[in-house]
Amino acid sequence: MSKPILAVAAGAFDSDRLIEHFGGEAELRFGPIGTADQVAHLTDGADALVVTLQPVREALIGSLASSVKVIGRAGVGLDTIDLEAARTAGLSVINQPTYGTNEVASHGVAMLLALQRRLLAYDRYVRQGWQGSSRVGTIEPLDEMVVGIIGCGHIGSAVAVMLRGLVGAVVAHDPLAGAFPDGVESCVSLDELLARSDAVSLHVPLNQETKGLLDRDRLQAVRPGALLVNVSRGGLIDEPALAEALHRGQIGGAALDVFETEPLPADSPLLDAPNTLFSPHSAAYSARSSWRLASWTIEDTLAWITTRDVKHGNLVIKGDR
Repeated sequence: MSKPILAVAAGAFDSDRLIEHFGGEAELRFGPIGTADQVAHLTDGADALVVTLQPVREALIGSLASSVKVIGRAGVGLDTIDLEAARTAGLSVINQPTYGTNEVASHGVAMLLALQRRLLAYDRYVRQGWQGSSRVGTIEPLDEMVVGIIGCGHIGSAVAVMLRGLVGAVVAHDPLAGAFPDGVESCVSLDELLARSDAVSLHVPLNQETKGLLDRDRLQAVRPGALLVNVSRGGLIDEPALAEALHRGQIGGAALDVFETEPLPADSPLLDAPNTLFSPHSAAYSARSSWRLASWTIEDTLAWITTRDVKHGNLVIKGDR
């Protein structure tokens, strides 16, 4: 019996290590998928397509070889895949919502604490001649702060657990959550959370309902001087409106790992906004998480092809191919 063939988007993983590890179980074929012709060529005779952040829109799904049964998404978010087109085509879709939970949560908490303690400003003042603490402005006591968590799934819940012993209170908004971690107060409305919170941390997927979730009006409704952290998806925030809110002081500081356009354009208004801290969509990274993501994705994709089961991730769509 021939081995399953997995078409893997170029640049997604360390190809040599994957071939060394999984070469006995499957044929791994690497190549670009930027155009319909490239997709058709790469997936010819393949059983699956594996991607990371590469967009898989309707046109590319229509160009997949008829042999493809499943799309393995190496990551949490599904906004890069046209799920409706995949469903219509009879494709299964698998993602990995838990591969980097601790990494993303700890990155978000670290960004929040760096903002709250004004660490970037302090570092700059030391380098410029040891200027006093009064230069950074008022720093409220951490243990009196209210932190609002928007989205209490795997990562949002982990952030809440990390913070609940450090801050005065953790409140959460998530209409879809069945339960919240102990010590976390669930808020009925997003507006209530924004009005009460000294810091807000975003942990929701990007979809039609959440795109622009923090728009100009909601940013104006945030408690004055509140901090904002986003390690989820850039499209959740109206970035020009956020830049304006930072300049006005309505938002006291923003820490962002994700942006609507990545890499962040050189003319982004965020780059000139005060009290900001950025990282390059790297919250999930650790010495273990990259291989965890790669191996779990390949294992689950192979398992679905051979046994119609997944071990690590989530079967988002069960197709009939």
